[in-house]
Amino acid sequence: MGDPTSTKNLSTKGDHFVARREGVKKTYKATKTDDVVSTVTGDALLAFRKKYYFPNDMVVKVPARSDRACSPPLRFVTVYEFSLRAGLRFPPSPELSDILMICGVSLAQLSYRAMSIIMGLIVLFRDRGAVLSPDCLARMGRLIGDTQGRISFRSKWLDIRTRDLSKSWISDFFYVKNDWNLLEKWGKLRELPIPLHLGAEELLKILKFSDIDTLHYEVRYLSRYIDEEYLFKVGLSTQAGRSHAQMLKKSVKVSEAAIQSSKISPKRPGSEDNVQTVKKKRVEEVLTVTSKDPHISPSKSHIPEDVLKHQCVGRRYTEELNQKIDCLHIELVDAQMMINQQMKDQEILVAENKRLQSMLSERETQQLPSTVIDDFKKSAAFKIIVEDHIQEARNHIYDVEVKALEADCMEEGFIRGFMKGVRAVQRKTGAEIDGLTPSQASGDPSSDSGGEEIESELQKAFSLEEDEDDIDIL
Repeated sequence: MGDPTSTKNLSTKGDHFVARREGVKKTYKATKTDDVVSTVTGDALLAFRKKYYFPNDMVVKVPARSDRACSPPLRFVTVYEFSLRAGLRFPPSPELSDILMICGVSLAQLSYRAMSIIMGLIVLFRDRGAVLSPDCLARMGRLIGDTQGRISFRSKWLDIRTRDLSKSWISDFFYVKNDWNLLEKWGKLRELPIPLHLGAEELLKILKFSDIDTLHYEVRYLSRYIDEEYLFKVGLSTQAGRSHAQMLKKSVKVSEAAIQSSKISPKRPGSEDNVQTVKKKRVEEVLTVTSKDPHISPSKSHIPEDVLKHQCVGRRYTEELNQKIDCLHIELVDAQMMINQQMKDQEILVAENKRLQSMLSERETQQLPSTVIDDFKKSAAFKIIVEDHIQEARNHIYDVEVKALEADCMEEGFIRGFMKGVRAVQRKTGAEIDGLTPSQASGDPSSDSGGEEIESELQKAFSLEEDEDDIDIL
């Protein structure tokens, strides 16, 4: 007998661990989409209709054993159950349809992480009054594909936490009629180009966040945005509860056995009425999102009663109109405040204008005489008046000066004539006269011709003085 262990291939503990990991990896690689059969049944589809609020007119189909997820029937698309848990609702949102068309992939190619992130971002953008575009999605992260064609999502600067607890998701798929022009066959991923014109600041402006920390916080807990309340709030879920088999269209074939089995299926603790009451109370409650982050303030959203009774047809359009009305009201208030401020400024300007006008009138009143004088000086009348005054001054000067000169001349002529007469008398008599008195001067003149000449000259001199005429005695 030999050693029983000698025939075995001995290996170390580490080698055994490596071999086991390789076996697991090989098993995982063997599980491809082409090899997996769907485990979804008619009962499961009824449960999906009731839980995820399928529209009544939506056609669904249970896959046969020969059907595969990557090859749906004509005019049908493949849908995984985890996509419904990740926030997918029917009809698909326009944002999701645009992203799928641009990337060239089918709805079933998105993994739970990719689907939950895209739907969460769609809800986040709608909740902030914006629309998720492919450029915004490309700026926030990157869609990547594996060898089997499945699409995941990576983000370097956003900490997005998502986790799928299901372990048997690969076989939970079914078919939905393609009424939305989605890609049916699986395709190769075309990566979204990174928009260079769109940065973090532009994202903050689109989402109306104050800083990047707020955006990081919202994206870190993005999984809360795929809750039914948020989906209903932004218009992605109807919450109609119209998924009973009796309310389905006739084109949908449901066997009686499936209906009976669904009726006798075990229920959760509590009656159906209690469950509906709990759901209604949960929906009627105010959705309050609170956080310990200082940048996040609590936000409240009240769901009115008419919505619960399904009387709000076009609710999303009504919400948009209400938002527009609120924006217009805010703009109106701002415009009224601006008009009031402008009226106050106008009153201040009017008062200032009146004050300046009064000051100007006072200045004009003070400067009016000088202005009149200046204008008068520039006029021809002033020149005439000045010339008249000058002529009067000249005439006055002439009258005073010339008459004074004439008086002086007459006095000097008289003296000269008198002295000439005296000298003539002296020459005639031959006597010297030391002094001449008025009585001596008034003596009888001689009879010669010399005396007569003197007398005539003296008479002429006296006549000139009386008549005030200009006579030159000499």
